[in-house]
Amino acid sequence: MPALRFEIQATCPVTGARAGLLHTPHGAVETPVFMPVGTQGSVKGLTQRQLEEDVDARIILGNTYHLFLRPGHEAIARMGGLHRFMHWDRAILTDSGGFQAFSLSKLTRIDDRGVLFRSHLNGDPHLFTPESTVDVQTALGSDIMMVLDECLAYPASHQAARHSMERTIRWARQAFAHWTPRSNGRQALFPIVQGSMFTDLRAECAARLAELGAEGYAVGGLSVGEPRPVSLEMTEASVPVLPADRPRYVMGVGAPEELPEYVARGVDMMDCVMPSRNARNGCLFTSTGKLIVKHARFKEDTGPVDESCSCSTCRNYSRAYLRHLFQAGEMLYCTLATIHNLRRYLDIMRQMRQAILLGTFPEFLAAARSQPVEES
Repeated sequence: MPALRFEIQATCPVTGARAGLLHTPHGAVETPVFMPVGTQGSVKGLTQRQLEEDVDARIILGNTYHLFLRPGHEAIARMGGLHRFMHWDRAILTDSGGFQAFSLSKLTRIDDRGVLFRSHLNGDPHLFTPESTVDVQTALGSDIMMVLDECLAYPASHQAARHSMERTIRWARQAFAHWTPRSNGRQALFPIVQGSMFTDLRAECAARLAELGAEGYAVGGLSVGEPRPVSLEMTEASVPVLPADRPRYVMGVGAPEELPEYVARGVDMMDCVMPSRNARNGCLFTSTGKLIVKHARFKEDTGPVDESCSCSTCRNYSRAYLRHLFQAGEMLYCTLATIHNLRRYLDIMRQMRQAILLGTFPEFLAAARSQPVEES
């Protein structure tokens, strides 16, 4: 039996946007969905109870690289897996850790075997292979695992992009050959479409990965410095080639105003550190644009962050209070701001889902495109 079952409930006939249910061993996830990033077994600043009650996140991310280095996947497995370790009963997706190995390691070398890197913590050498990253994620016990892929920086030549794409496809095949006889019926493995910023490579990679018959597919290698319109173009080149009955996950996107654009292109799942990272840095996302909380004009502003938001931060605290906490360096600020930003993201996804179900998504998209993105 497959670990996942994806049920498409409605499709927008104009754009191809989909509303569905992703059935996982840890509950159903309504799609389209935005997944908060819990890199080291924690969404920074929030308890799991806050994630459930204040944000209502049904699925979060964990990072294989960080959990592999500390506390270690074998230790987590001995303690019952990541769900039990972090006291989270809903779904978890883990990435392969490859991107962090590329970007954080003091020394990285990539060849056909995998990624040789030195820990950013103590300099110890490690090797991630297509097989070993599956084994690490199996030990973590995540509901959705990602294959090891190679993510090129932007810009890259067509020749370099093809070479990288071919390696990514080989690694995906190796990962599935390793995983298939070990499949436990509780975890799914997603391959990742690469090809840099070349539409022909993206389409080819998607078609060749579709042959794996995976339970879902991801599009990676975006948000690596390319202009936003190029990211959308690569999504358009990749998504239609992937199996229509499987969930489609675009990794590492995006800003609030970008979420409807990806959904309009048939994307079901997204993640990004932006809502939590921006919150910690004093940027709050609202229905009328960005709010920079340190601005002096909020010093005595008794209104909520966003009049239209029903999160616990907006129900109970004023802009003035959040500004004071931020200026004073109080830890509580990060918690309250992160609750709001994540709730804002998930509310956008829920509104889109409802619009797709009601047949009004084109109108929602048009309204979203007319919304301000500047500071409010």
